Amino acid sequence: MGELSVEVEPGELGLDPARLARLDANFRRYVDDGRLPGWLITVARHRKLAHVSGYGRMDMEAGLAVEPDTIWRIYSMSKPITSVAAMMLYEEGAFELTDPVATFIPSFADVRVYTGGSDLRPVTVPATEPVRIWHLLTHTAGLTYGFHRAHPVDAQYRAGGFEWGSPRNADLAECCDRWAALPLLFQPGSEWNYSVATDVLGRVIEVASGASLDEFLAARVFGPLGMTDTGFWLPESHRSRLAALYSAGPGGTATRLDALGKVATSRPVFLGGGGGLVSTAADYHRFTSMLLATPDSPAGELDGERLLSPRTVGYMLRNHLPRDADLEAFGRPLHAEAPFRGVGFGLGFAVVIDPVPGRTLTSEGECSWGGAASTAFFIDQATGLTVSFFTQLMPSSTHPIRSQLRQLVYQALTD
Repeated sequence: MGELSVEVEPGELGLDPARLARLDANFRRYVDDGRLPGWLITVARHRKLAHVSGYGRMDMEAGLAVEPDTIWRIYSMSKPITSVAAMMLYEEGAFELTDPVATFIPSFADVRVYTGGSDLRPVTVPATEPVRIWHLLTHTAGLTYGFHRAHPVDAQYRAGGFEWGSPRNADLAECCDRWAALPLLFQPGSEWNYSVATDVLGRVIEVASGASLDEFLAARVFGPLGMTDTGFWLPESHRSRLAALYSAGPGGTATRLDALGKVATSRPVFLGGGGGLVSTAADYHRFTSMLLATPDSPAGELDGERLLSPRTVGYMLRNHLPRDADLEAFGRPLHAEAPFRGVGFGLGFAVVIDPVPGRTLTSEGECSWGGAASTAFFIDQATGLTVSFFTQLMPSSTHPIRSQLRQLVYQALTD
């Protein structure tokens, strides 16, 4: 299940091998000049791998090369997985998308909304409608992240121990109660803001299913899809395959970041469905392949294992922002894991509404997301492409990896 190798020659799938070589040449420069430690790229069409390439080091100090089975911290690429898991429960009637989150997490019953003041003395009013499960899936709940550093409520998150992690010994249930006690940035449903919403969704999964999030994902997603190297932490036998984590240091060179990187080596108290998973390129390829429709198999199924109905996948991958707005118009002006212009948001995924405003070669309906360590993927139902990029450099805004990945994959299509 975990093998990663080319299955069909690129030319047979309408991809020019010489043009795909441009993809590798471009990103080799990132390693050669020290901007990235190393990377692994997959390009598949109609669920068949046509291009697999790696370059550089998974651990620069130890001199270890990137390998096909290297394990990566995927951070926010956990969010689409958690969203799929939630929609599996939706298909079973466990909840409706309009259900209040307080039905599952009572502390969300009396949330308040920031209207002014400072982080130390905020002015708040009651929410005019409940935070609903749909708001969690679309990041329109009014929740936030401490690392945004764009709003007084962000500072309250940081003061509470929520910046790049969670308070020591606080589990998912406790963290959700702490978030519910902090003000929302806006009235639920009125704006879009990238946030801990998917972590809260993970807690909804726990309550609705009666299983811990790690147990649910292992039994219902990773097991059926054969994602044998994906989880919230690594057993001892797998740790030698975990890539080192880096940040952009002085002069733009990659600098080792062990303090944050070691989190993946033991079972966490906080099971973060919004950013806590590690995975391999082979495993994530299986996840994106399941979401892709092919002439032989509708979306939601892989190798005879159906996770979602094709209609549910189609519904998730539509823009759910009001009046078909894009993130530029409806979102808060901050960095996220996708461009804002011409891009809307579905249930757990960014969705291209119009390729032109973003000034990047892509297709209408393409869905995507990425992670804080510069990992990225996209799925294009129109062309049958699923593409992933793995590296370990924080933050993800350091280099234009995602736009260049699209630019250099799409130019290789010959049909």
